Amino acid sequence: MMIWVMLGGAIAFEVTGTMALRASEGLRKKIWIAPVLASYVLAFSLLFLCLEQGMPVGVAYGIWSACGVALTAVLARILFKEPFTWVMGLGVIAIAGGVLLIELGAR
Repeated sequence: MMIWVMLGGAIAFEVTGTMALRASEGLRKKIWIAPVLASYVLAFSLLFLCLEQGMPVGVAYGIWSACGVALTAVLARILFKEPFTWVMGLGVIAIAGGVLLIELGAR
């Protein structure tokens, strides 16, 4: 169970880092540099711990990256008013389906 908590944390920190990077406007707003760096260090550290605990890399990275893409797209819409079209919504659904197939295939 703890391995899934760590993976969830890795996803949360990766998305947080990406949102902070977006808020920094290409690192022009220097106040966002520390949150960007801290978030990415924590995200990769937690991903490392998941792999160290025995989670297969294909499963860990697949879930981590897919959830990151989906959450980033949704949060960018909410926080920064970026577009989120029905085609993008279909992409998020396809990502979720792909992650499910990877998880089922690993068992």
